[in-house]
Amino acid sequence: MKTKYILGILAAAVLVSCTDNFEDYNTDTTGLGDNEIVIEQMFKPMQHELFHDYQTAQNLGADAYAGYMMSPTPFQAQYNLNYAFVDGWNNNAFKGMYNYVLLPIDKAGKSGAREKAPDLWAIALILKVEAMHRVTDKFGAIPYSKAGATPTLVPYDDQKDIYNQFFAELDTAVSNLETFLANDGGTPFQSEDLFFNGDYAKWIKFANSLRLRLAMHIVKADAATAKREGEKAMAQPRGLMATPADDAARAVTNGTSDLYMISHDWDDNRINASILSYLIGFNDPRLSIYAQPATKPGMAGEYIGIRIGTAIPAKDDYKTYASINTTTTFTQTKAQQLMCAAESWFLRAEASLRGWQGAGDAKTNYETGVRVSMQQWGVVDGATVDAYLADDESTQVGYVDKGAKTDVNDSAPISTITIAWDETSSNEVKLERIMTQKWIAMFPEGMEAWTEFRRTGYPKLFPVVNNLSNGTIDTDIQVRRLAYPTAEYSTNGPSVQDAVSRMGGADNGGTRLWWDVDKANF
Repeated sequence: MKTKYILGILAAAVLVSCTDNFEDYNTDTTGLGDNEIVIEQMFKPMQHELFHDYQTAQNLGADAYAGYMMSPTPFQAQYNLNYAFVDGWNNNAFKGMYNYVLLPIDKAGKSGAREKAPDLWAIALILKVEAMHRVTDKFGAIPYSKAGATPTLVPYDDQKDIYNQFFAELDTAVSNLETFLANDGGTPFQSEDLFFNGDYAKWIKFANSLRLRLAMHIVKADAATAKREGEKAMAQPRGLMATPADDAARAVTNGTSDLYMISHDWDDNRINASILSYLIGFNDPRLSIYAQPATKPGMAGEYIGIRIGTAIPAKDDYKTYASINTTTTFTQTKAQQLMCAAESWFLRAEASLRGWQGAGDAKTNYETGVRVSMQQWGVVDGATVDAYLADDESTQVGYVDKGAKTDVNDSAPISTITIAWDETSSNEVKLERIMTQKWIAMFPEGMEAWTEFRRTGYPKLFPVVNNLSNGTIDTDIQVRRLAYPTAEYSTNGPSVQDAVSRMGGADNGGTRLWWDVDKANF
């Protein structure tokens, strides 16, 4: 069954106050006119644009801060990868989800979608939470509850309030979808869904897993809410994402994935030394799946990546270092991952350590997470996976930049964590083990990996080689957030200044977010 939900007349909404971006925020990016909205037709554009401005909004920032990627291209002497922020890149990271996700959702809501199409409104809410948690987890306080209510001086919500609204929106979404499945069971937007082909049961699993992810984010800032929401996620009857068939990945609709384009077509992206140091050290069978070896003379055939913050004199010097595998894995039409099922198993493993009801056994969850990740990436030999999980000796290796003229980029290993589960270890050691494997499994989705590194301190990542932040970011603690773009100061000044006054520090990359609490994990 397919039903078209046609919504009524609506004037264009303004979601944020950046008047220099006024045209952007008032331009219909959905392909839907203001006079009539077929709500099903909103979803492909919104899903596609979750990676809008991917290179500058995420890859040249979060992907590198997470230890996954590093660019061989010296775009300019000072840029995000050596902690000297590029304001335009930060502006792309800030405004994109307002333009391409919040705007069409706001339009649909004001046109009656909540009442006329509650099932599709549920999908819109899940997408809204997925999109906007990526924004608040980059910057901190952002306009959220009042976005769309006024065209000027939009107030910033504190992260705690934003997260509470996320949980409430997920409540509505899951309830609406469960009601629809109980009373109907059709697939109203099967042909318009780039994630799950209109399968509402999978959308519910994604919403539950997203709830558990967000609950774990705030465990050090609001333990009671984290526990309540995490236990709610694990108790939901349809459960969490469990197998690779549940993975949330956006299908490619324009012929080329963003990751392939910047890595293969533009040669602007290479693999980070940090993740290679673990994959090599662990003898991980995902190494050749994730990466292609260097082709540079003197190191050809070796998996030598680029350490973040390396001073790169010319692109030709580093574009022949190890790259992501665009030949057989991250191909031109490979769907771009937002959340994998393996992540939910590692979230459960941490929930087990924290004593949350319904989490199950930590060891079982941890090992299942590794097995599900191996399955996702085509490692199907059970004996290979069993041997990997039993390895209690292999550890991270050091890094040697064989293409450099000096050893300034080199580093000894900084972690001694092994793979095999050890029930006698402390919770802190168990957490490092869980987070290290979770980080390997989430590749190449650097936004969430950066968030979890900031929250827990794991995995241990090589610090930036050249820190050009003028002392605002500690090299060892590493970057904690992005600075608000100057466009917000010039057009929404009182609101952003009020947000900064409540932030507990200056508007720079060294100030921690609300959930990024400087205290022990346990």
